[in-house]
This record gives sequence, C-alpha cells and structure tokens, in this order.
Amino acid sequence: MPNRPWNRREALVALAAFACARPRSKEEPVNPSSEPMPSLFVSHGAPSLLLEDAPVRTFLAGMAKELPRPRAILCVSAHWTTRATRVDVSTAPETLHDFAGFPEELYRMRYPAPGSPGLARDVALRLKAAGIEAETSSRGLDHGAWAPLKLMYPAADVPVVQLALQPHLGAAHHVALGRALAGLRQEGVLVLGSGGATHNLGELGAGDHAPDWVRRFDDWLVERVERGDERDLVGYRALAPDSARCHPTEEHLFPLHVAFGAAGGDTRGRTLHRSTTWGTLAMTAFRFDGA
Repeated sequence: MPNRPWNRREALVALAAFACARPRSKEEPVNPSSEPMPSLFVSHGAPSLLLEDAPVRTFLAGMAKELPRPRAILCVSAHWTTRATRVDVSTAPETLHDFAGFPEELYRMRYPAPGSPGLARDVALRLKAAGIEAETSSRGLDHGAWAPLKLMYPAADVPVVQLALQPHLGAAHHVALGRALAGLRQEGVLVLGSGGATHNLGELGAGDHAPDWVRRFDDWLVERVERGDERDLVGYRALAPDSARCHPTEEHLFPLHVAFGAAGGDTRGRTLHRSTTWGTLAMTAFRFDGA
C-alpha cells in the first residue's frame, strides 16, 4: 500500500476488489436458475408426516430434484388466515409449532430458512398494483409451510416468505392473488401453495384407502386442474361432488387457487402425486407451468 494518498484509479481498483470479495447477502440469489419457476400445490397432511413412512413423504423429499433451483420461495399456507391480505417481512422467520398432541420430536424441530424482506415488499407492491392492498407483519413459518419445506429443501438455505389467505373472500380472490404474483416466477421465485386436496378432520380414519366420497372429489379436482378449468375450480363449492364434506372449511383448498392463478391465464396443471393418509386426507399435488 503506498504511503501517499491513493489517486482516483487506485481507489476504483480497491473498491472493485472489495465489492468482489464481500460476503453474499441473504437477499441475493443463490445460484438462481434462468428457467421460469413453476407454481406448485402440495397437500401437507398432519405435521407427523415428517416422522411417518408414507408415499407422500417420499414424494416431497424428492420433489426439489425435479425443479429449477429457486431464488426464493413464496409460500401460501392454509394455516395463516387473515381478514386483510398480509405478507411476512421477517428477516429470520421463527419456526411455529402451531399444533398440539403430536410426538415431542416434532416440537424440537426447527426450519431456520432466512426470510426475504425485499421479496415481501415486492409482493406487497405487486398486489397493490393489481388493486389488492396488502399489510406487512413479522410472523414466522407455520407447519403448513415448514413441514413440506423441511422435506423438499432440508438444508433450509432458500429464503422463504409467507403470504396469508383470506377465506371469507372466496376462491376467485385467491386466483386473483396468484395472478398478481405470476411475474415472480420469471424472477426465480417458487410460488408454493400448501394445503390439502381434501381436509375433513372430523372423519379421519386409518390407512391409505380413501372412501368413495373422497375419491369422487379428488377425481373431479384432478380432471379440472388438468384441463385448466378456471370456471369450475372457482365454482367448486357448488359443482364438485361432496365438496362440503371434503372441505367443511375452505382454507385448505385455496392455496391451490393461488398456485393456479400464479401460472398466469389459460394454463393446465399436471398431477404430480396422488395418495391418501389418515383414511380421508387426499395428498394430491399439482404443478403449473404457465407462460
């Protein structure tokens, strides 16, 4: 280093060297793919899925190998519902154990993925541009987010942001949420809807053999997703067989509507997995590759 003050050229060289050597920020992409990301819907079932030997557990554990590497994940979970649209701006989201009566091992689990306040602010701005006002808060990841992600991305090295549902606003609102965020897929963001193809906790059983009423609804859902039938998916409550029995409350299906909307218009989904747990929980998963 010279004893005299640096001239302009020396200062620029030093500044460039510092910029190249500085640590990577958590807000920066980690080996992002140039491919557009799909949007996904997965059925997360009970949190004990992490401890069970079930076909859907094997499927989720291998799912990331079939996807481009995301820059970040925007997760819409059935377990965060709000009156107004809300997005989590946590820098380091807490792992929320929002369940009771399960094995102690589950309560010791953590999913220390970083958050992305920058992505969260981008989500809020995109929603506002589409006429949907979004509030921000620091909350953490509920089990609808961290349980499937712990199987998909066990290293917890991809930033995760959660977006809340508003079940009282219906299916069309959630398609609109997704459609407002479709552009994120071109920027390396994986939009992940996490809920349940069916979700009747009052009629849980045992094993992997679904009763007729679960199979009827799940078959109807698969057919409509694969043909991209937005009208029927939005109107599922009146059109699908056994819809009220399969979804006594609607929050577990609306993440599907967000994932469908995030693929853009005129898109057909692809069924990735079908199985049943606890007798009546259809664990169907879909992929959407829109324009």
